[in-house]
Amino acid sequence: MEWRNYYMDVMLVPMGLVMMVAYHVWLWHKTQTQPFSTTFGRDAHGRRLWVPAMIKDIDKKNIVVVQSLRNLIMGSTLMATTSILICASLGAIIHSTYSVKKPINDTIFGAHGKFMVGLKYATLLAMFTFSLLCHTFSIGFLNQVNILICTPHVKSSVTSEYLTQLLGKAILLNTMGNRIFYSALPLLLWIFGPVLTFFSSMAMVLNYILQS
Repeated sequence: MEWRNYYMDVMLVPMGLVMMVAYHVWLWHKTQTQPFSTTFGRDAHGRRLWVPAMIKDIDKKNIVVVQSLRNLIMGSTLMATTSILICASLGAIIHSTYSVKKPINDTIFGAHGKFMVGLKYATLLAMFTFSLLCHTFSIGFLNQVNILICTPHVKSSVTSEYLTQLLGKAILLNTMGNRIFYSALPLLLWIFGPVLTFFSSMAMVLNYILQS
C-alpha cells in the first residue's frame, strides 16, 4: 500500500525533469535554425573564428592561447572534482541510510520508504557520474588542442578545421557536464520532498531562459 504515498513524487519530479528537457530541446532547435539568436550559437561562431586567428599569429598569441585553454581545463577539473566528491558523499549516505531504521525524511511530503530513498540517491549518483564523465572527456579534448595548436603548417594534417572540431567537442562536453550537474541540483532537494524539486526546477529553467 506504500504506492499510495508516491503520487506527489510521480507527478512533480517528472514534471520538473520534463520542463528542463523541453527547454534544452527548444534551445537545440533554436541554435540549429537561428544560431545568432542564442548565446550558444554566437559562442560557436566565435570559436570557429578564434582558432584560425590564433594559428595565424601563434608566435605572438601563444600566451593567450595557453591561458584560454588552461582556464577551460581548470573549470572542467573543478566541476569533475566536485562531481566525484558528491558521488563519494552519496555513497556514504546511501550506506548510512540503510543502516538506520527510521528514514531521514519521514516528516515531509512525498514517499519516504526504503525503495524511494534508494531511488533518489541512485538517480543523483547516476547524474553526477555522467557529469564527471563529460568533464573528463572534455579535459582530454582540451589537452589535445593545447598540444596540437602550435603544430599546424601547410603540409601538416593538423588543420585549423580539425582543431576547431576538437575545441567544439570539448566545449560541448563541458556544457553537457555543467547542465547535467545543474539539473541534478534540484534533485538534491528531492531528498526533502518533491515539492521543492518541482519549484527549483522551474527556477532553474527560468534562469536558463534569461541566460539564453
